[in-house]
Amino acid sequence: MNFGLLHPKAQRWVWQQGWSELRDVQDAAIPAILGGNTDVLIGAATAAGKTEAAFLPICSKLADHRGPGIQALYVGPLKALINDQFRRTEELCEALEIRTHRWHGDVAGTRKQALLRDPSGILLITPESLEAMFVLRGTQIPRLFEALQYVVVDELHSFLGTERGAQLLSQLHRLEIAIRRRVPRVGLSATLGDMSLAADQLRPDHSDRVTILESAATGQELRLQLRSYVDKRPDTDEDAGMAVRRIADHLFANLRGRTNLVFANARSRVELYAAELADRSSAAGIPNEFHAHHGNLAKELREDVEAMLKDPTKPTTAVCTTTLEMGIDIGAIAQVAQIGPPPSVASLRQRLGRSGRRDQPAVLRVYYATVAIDAETSLLDRLQLPLVQTIASIDLLLERWCEPPEPSRLHLSTLIQQLLSLIAQHGGAKPAEAYRVLCGRGSPFSAVTTAQFADLLRTLGAKDVLTQAGDDTLLLGGRGEPTVNHYTFYAAFQTPEEYRLVHGGRQLGTMPIDFPLYEGLLLVFAGQRWRVVSVHEEDKVVQLTPAPGGKPPNLGDSGGLVHSEVRAKMRTLLEGDHAPAYLDQQSRTLLEQARRDYATLELDSRPAITDGSDTLLFPWTGDRQLHTLAAIFNASRLEAAVDGAAIRLVGTPREAALTALAKVAKGPAPDVHELARKIESKATEKFDRWLSEELLCDQFESAVLDCPGAVQTARLLTS
Repeated sequence: MNFGLLHPKAQRWVWQQGWSELRDVQDAAIPAILGGNTDVLIGAATAAGKTEAAFLPICSKLADHRGPGIQALYVGPLKALINDQFRRTEELCEALEIRTHRWHGDVAGTRKQALLRDPSGILLITPESLEAMFVLRGTQIPRLFEALQYVVVDELHSFLGTERGAQLLSQLHRLEIAIRRRVPRVGLSATLGDMSLAADQLRPDHSDRVTILESAATGQELRLQLRSYVDKRPDTDEDAGMAVRRIADHLFANLRGRTNLVFANARSRVELYAAELADRSSAAGIPNEFHAHHGNLAKELREDVEAMLKDPTKPTTAVCTTTLEMGIDIGAIAQVAQIGPPPSVASLRQRLGRSGRRDQPAVLRVYYATVAIDAETSLLDRLQLPLVQTIASIDLLLERWCEPPEPSRLHLSTLIQQLLSLIAQHGGAKPAEAYRVLCGRGSPFSAVTTAQFADLLRTLGAKDVLTQAGDDTLLLGGRGEPTVNHYTFYAAFQTPEEYRLVHGGRQLGTMPIDFPLYEGLLLVFAGQRWRVVSVHEEDKVVQLTPAPGGKPPNLGDSGGLVHSEVRAKMRTLLEGDHAPAYLDQQSRTLLEQARRDYATLELDSRPAITDGSDTLLFPWTGDRQLHTLAAIFNASRLEAAVDGAAIRLVGTPREAALTALAKVAKGPAPDVHELARKIESKATEKFDRWLSEELLCDQFESAVLDCPGAVQTARLLTS
């Protein structure tokens, strides 16, 4: 036990919590973090005590070394998580006489000014607010952080492979350059398939120096069921949606009276189920316990739901997306429900971790809705692939597997943001120095070559984003300066223009500007049903009034990439005869029917089948390899598109498709750059519009294409 290494006041705080012992990662983290000479990655399930694992030793160290300057920097992905962690650590910090501060868009300016005048203790901040600090207070960075001893990155897995992740790692690298020394980083993450890859994200190019602490706890008892519901093929709109209503009936009957989370993947599905459940409460004449929670809802509405979840006297079920997947403390959750295939096995693990705290069993209810098979059902639909994917994800979860982090991408869009931020921070930058700071070893952009960086500078200069002084100093150009001076600059991701939805003077939330809104439109939002009273295009405000009926709007959701391991497990399920014990009878029936059709189509021995004038190719590999194979076929003038777990070769006979597949298998692997050049619509990230065609191709290759994997897949299919 390393408990005795903690500061006496920290020990007293632990005893005051009534803890009989520390958890495994909490105990192991004490000497690793107190030493202050290594980075530490702590991997554990939700509610496994990762926050205390980091802050008990950090606060113990700071208690004996108090002084001016920010001594610990905590970075979290959400403002709500910042607020929650502030509340969770405040009592500990008060016990050790350590000041804590929050800094994000909702924190009062007076509090920020007080911190700037007298920096101290622990600062909790989002990447966007840290970016604003670099841009607006760049010259103060060395003074504010001269005493920095630790950096904590919470929910590290949520940053992996994203624009925000590249932004954050660049910020931390720039921060160390500003104070001229290395600062130990503590990453808090869900347990991932390969923690060494997460370590590389925590400290790029130096992952061998990261101490990895992974919880050995196996978790508590799990109670699990997957229920399927089948709609008859509808003849009219009134016939549609019976499966949805039956799922809502089951949720209503089994979740009322307790605190639960229902994950519905897409925000439109969240609205649909929240409204269905609210309708049932109204029909029964009882208070509604079911509420929507997603990123388009107003902050006040989300916080109301979070407060209800924490209140043990108010049974509440939140129907949500990933917004409640993070480590926000929402109290004891009795049950977790998942509607449809989870975005990933890692995501399902995060969601399940919300249930079963305080020595109670974890309860996971999974639901699947489909349409009955008949003569009109397509070949793909006959295989029930969403159901099979759901079962595969659950089985892999039970086997304690989840997706490893994706390899790093170039993220040139985020590099543009960081370059503009660096210039704003210092009032200018020399090209060589900018490359050293932004692309040197330890930076997330270290894979960017000097030639690529020179191309980037030339392109930005040609588009008036940058300009150069007589001594070669880079300055903000006619487009760059207003971009940096706008509040939307601080986010590395796109922030689309949106309508504000209002009722009775209260903002309910936002929705994309490209959704067609008009007076009289009926829609579902915030789990309630509305009619549009008026649309004010000038200020983008939409007035709503309660009304019956309506449908949820499309709020722009998209699913994640399916990993090769999930697809391999799907194939194993379809070729096997075992029915997992957690399947209800309807799910067993659907799985058996899918297996019969799989066998009838001879997919166990044939990689391609004819579907009308098209050919369906079944590689049973991950989405990245599927998209690359489709791109290779398109480059050879075959019209190909990814269709679920298959590739559809449009208007291509089966023999021609097999010939094309054999050609890919024989190799050599195609020139990935030339392949990327033939793909349109490569600009998907925030500043991609300012990249040259060559750099767009480079970025697309790193993010989307896997030519070696595609060729290997083709070889396996033709062997």
